[in-house]
Amino acid sequence: MNMAANVLIAVVALLHLYFLVLEMFLWTKPFGMRTFGLKPDFAQASAGLAANQGLYNGFLAAGLIWSLLAEPHFSFYLKIFFLSCVIVAGIYGAATVNRRILWIQAAPALLALVLVHL
Repeated sequence: MNMAANVLIAVVALLHLYFLVLEMFLWTKPFGMRTFGLKPDFAQASAGLAANQGLYNGFLAAGLIWSLLAEPHFSFYLKIFFLSCVIVAGIYGAATVNRRILWIQAAPALLALVLVHL
């Protein structure tokens, strides 16, 4: 079960690295605007906010990667903390921005958290 949890944690970390790239570097590019359904004017005006959000996603990814590399006892607590952060962020994003965030961000982290506890 530990291997399955670690694989899913790695997937969640990779997703957050992808979010970082989308929000920090592709927000005003055609792919980024298409992904988020943005108009060019809004994308340009909100690029700084998106970059900040992307940076936070990078911190979540870094914490999850750290949790995979740390010694086992400490790793357990890191996994719980960072997966919980991802879940809370996903729930908040789903409530305030788009319900899809619940399934894209929070659900994989919740599944990983369940596997960590098994």
